[in-house]
Amino acid sequence: MKDLSNFIHFTGDSFTGNLASLSFDIDIFGEKLARTNDKAPLWRIKARTPKGRMIEIGGIWENQRQDGTGNYLSLSVNTGHSKFRANLGRFPGQDDEELMAVIAWD
Repeated sequence: MKDLSNFIHFTGDSFTGNLASLSFDIDIFGEKLARTNDKAPLWRIKARTPKGRMIEIGGIWENQRQDGTGNYLSLSVNTGHSKFRANLGRFPGQDDEELMAVIAWD
């Protein structure tokens, strides 16, 4: 997966991935949260600073589709320069159902 960008690969209760644009290229990782509030994120997104410190930079939420036919995942991340928002969808050309594409929308 070293050649991929803008992806999240879920493995049980954790994930790894990458968020990239012309302004940033961030390797991310995270863990599933035990939540008691339906508006809280399902997953915590973390990254390392240039000095190697682990910091929390965002979350992944489960949202209901407007037509009520199901749910989808979205993420929000503070890149250090701006807010990055995206939806997650099946990664094109891949057979792995745990591999999600990061589809930026804001």
